[in-house]
Parts: sequence; C-alpha cells; structure tokens
Amino acid sequence: MNYISTRGGETAVDFQTAVLTGLARDGGLFLPAEIPDVRPELTAWASLDYSALALEVMRRFADLPADDLRAMIGGSYATFRHPDVTPVVPVNGVHILELFHGPTLAFKDVALQFLGRVFEYYLAQSGRRLNILAATSGDTGSAAIAGVRGRRGIRIFVLYPHGRVSPAQERQMTTVPDNNVFCLAVRGSFDDCQTIVKTIFNDLAFRDRYELGAVNSINWARLLAQIVYYFYGAFRVMAQTGARTVRIVVPTGNFGDIFAGYLAARMGLPISRMILATNENDILARFFNTGVYRRGTVQATLSPSMDIQVASNFERYLYYLVGCDPREVCRLMETFAHSGKLRLDGVTGAGVDPLFAAGTCMTADALATIREFYEQHGYLLDPHSAVGVHVGRQFLSPAEPMLALATAHPAKFSEAICKATGRDIAHHPVLDALANLPQRRTVLPAETEAVRAFLREHIP
Repeated sequence: MNYISTRGGETAVDFQTAVLTGLARDGGLFLPAEIPDVRPELTAWASLDYSALALEVMRRFADLPADDLRAMIGGSYATFRHPDVTPVVPVNGVHILELFHGPTLAFKDVALQFLGRVFEYYLAQSGRRLNILAATSGDTGSAAIAGVRGRRGIRIFVLYPHGRVSPAQERQMTTVPDNNVFCLAVRGSFDDCQTIVKTIFNDLAFRDRYELGAVNSINWARLLAQIVYYFYGAFRVMAQTGARTVRIVVPTGNFGDIFAGYLAARMGLPISRMILATNENDILARFFNTGVYRRGTVQATLSPSMDIQVASNFERYLYYLVGCDPREVCRLMETFAHSGKLRLDGVTGAGVDPLFAAGTCMTADALATIREFYEQHGYLLDPHSAVGVHVGRQFLSPAEPMLALATAHPAKFSEAICKATGRDIAHHPVLDALANLPQRRTVLPAETEAVRAFLREHIP
C-alpha cells in the first residue's frame, strides 16, 4: 500500500516512510492511496479474537512480513488488562466499548503500544534514531511515553498545556524516570502546543537535522490501529443483538478517533450513523450541522482532552469531502489559516454528510449523565465518555443498537467524578501508585523558538 498527501505535493511513499515521518513534507497528512473493500471478509472476521482481527485489518495497509506484524500486534495487546482488549458492556440501552484497559488507562494505548513497536522495528533495521515531538491534551502524552519509554534509538518530547490537564494525566507523564522522556509544560492551550509542533515539522531543514517523528494522530499508524476496534466493537454488538447495522457515538476533539471509524465505514463495516459528540468546544459539531468550520476560544472543561478548537485530523476528512482534490484542500486550509474560518457551499438542513450526526454536551449534562449511570446502573463513566453517551442518546433508534466509545478510565478524572457523584470513588491502582513519586517537567512559554531551543539542547 502506498500513501499520498492530502495536499498533493509529494509523490506516493511506502508505509515505513509514512509512519516514520508522520507529517508529509508538503505540510499535508498521509492517507492510503486506496481504501480496501472488505465486505466479503466481514462474516469470517466477525468471530476472530482481537489480535487476529487486528492482523487481518492491518495487513491490508502495512507492507510488513506477516510474522513480524503478528508479533508486534501480539506484544502490543499482551499489555492490556482485559482478555478481550476492548470489551463491550451493555448499560441502560447503550453498548459501551471500553477502550481503557491498556497501560495508561486510555484509548490512546490501543494505537501507541503498536506504534512504539513499529518505530523500534524500523529503527533497528536501518540503524537510525528518532526524536518524537508530540502535543497532548492529556492522554496521548502518557500513552506515547508508555509506548516508547526505554526503547533503543528513540527520544520523546511531549508538549502539554500547563495547568490544563488533570493531575492524574500529568503524573502519568512526569513521573516516568526514563532518560529518553522529556515533558514540556507549555503556558498556553493544547491548540498552542499543536501549532508549535506543526510549525516545527514544517521547518524541513530543522526536522531533518534533528530526525523528528510524530506520534500524534497525524501519524497514519495511529489511525490504522484504531480502525480495528470499530470492527471488533460492531461485531460484538451485532452478535449480542442480532442487528445488521450499528450506530456509533464518539466523543472527539481532534477528529482522529472518529476519523478511524469513518475509514472503517468506507471499508464496508455496516455503520449507519457516525455520531460526533463535543463538549463546549464545539467547532466540529457546528461544522457538521452548518458547513462552517470556525475557530473559537478554547474553553476549559471537565473533559480536557476535548478542549480543542483546531482538529488536526479534520484535513484528512476534508480531502474525501471535496472529492479527493488536493488543490481544493490547499485552498480551504489556506483560507482557514488566514481567517480562522472555512465554509462549504450547498449545506442543507441535513448537514454536511449523511453518515454523520453531531451534537454538543455541556458540562452540567455530562455531570448529570455520570451521576445517572452510577446511581441507577452502578457504572462509572469518565467525563469524555459521558459527553459521548449524552449526545448518543439523542440519536437512539429501536432498530439499530448504539455503540458508545468509552475513551478513558474514570480514575483519570477523579475530581470530575467526585463533583458528579459527591463521592471519592474513582480510583485505580496504577494511578494511586503515582501519587507520591517525584515529577520531572520543564515549563516553557507558548513560543515555537523556546521549544526549538530545548530540542537543540537535548538532542546531540
């Protein structure tokens, strides 16, 4: 499988190049040159366990020897605490896909445990080194660190918004003692962190000199790994209910997770609706309902991983939405860069795309959903998953089951759980063990040059 850029300025590259470089040299994002139609395989795939299903999905996109790919998949998901890797739990008319059984208790582990092994595999073959530069709104940082800590030939530099992630999220990053891990607390928002990373990656001379790579959801391998759990979750729900199609609701801020579901639908998975759920930072929900994508001011909420106003994966979806025309993608993205707004013509009351529905959940509604599910059903949702459940229930259908993605363990947001329930009940041994460990971090201004200087100082 070859990979192309959304902006059309680069010749097709192979899987290895797409993974190790992350961002295309023309500033675009990599996409597969074609999306395979796997509808003939669905019946056979439905009974596979998670690792076997992952092999079947990934081998359509990754030109790796089958035995090597199988070993990387096996090692990735052996780190998870549930035998199903991503189990499905029915609660109150909604089927919850639990994506938080990995090392750092967040859905990012599903992709980053795999990506860390892919990096190490390619680096060992070439003798190269890789310096990973990442921005996180909370969970990507700790999951990426867990995926590459101590691995040969790799350093990781994680930028996160100072004071805008949960205490548990920060401890998961800053208590890691490995010498190849650097945590940078940026005095700004996640969007500031993301802008700094993209600006540095677009400086090709600097990027080449310091051998930079990406683990954010701009990295294609992240999305590839995430496609798998859409198939797995949908198969489990259809087996439990006898349904032929499913609706899937995804809480999202950066559009990476839900874009993986969109790709699964394009591959032939019978998803009737993709339901996009946002918190008060609702740029994506507004776009799907109006056709206008307009940057606003980031609002701090109890679901900080979604406190984003510029979704880095939106460009990938835009590429398909405009008929795979890279010139139109460039025009729209340039318009957005200069004005903070882009508009699609011809959007009607049905919205931008018949596959998508979108809604917003305010903080009070998220807290009420957490409280309801705990008090009435004995099930704890983290605030991001509660956003998804609240919006998803607005689109329930008696004929089609609803699969809701639960993206993090509630213990990562214990303060929000306490606020919702009035009780200190959200704990996990993994997080409790971090409470008194020493932390390592460097606080920097939200300036690209400050981060460049740090990289120069710490990369030989």
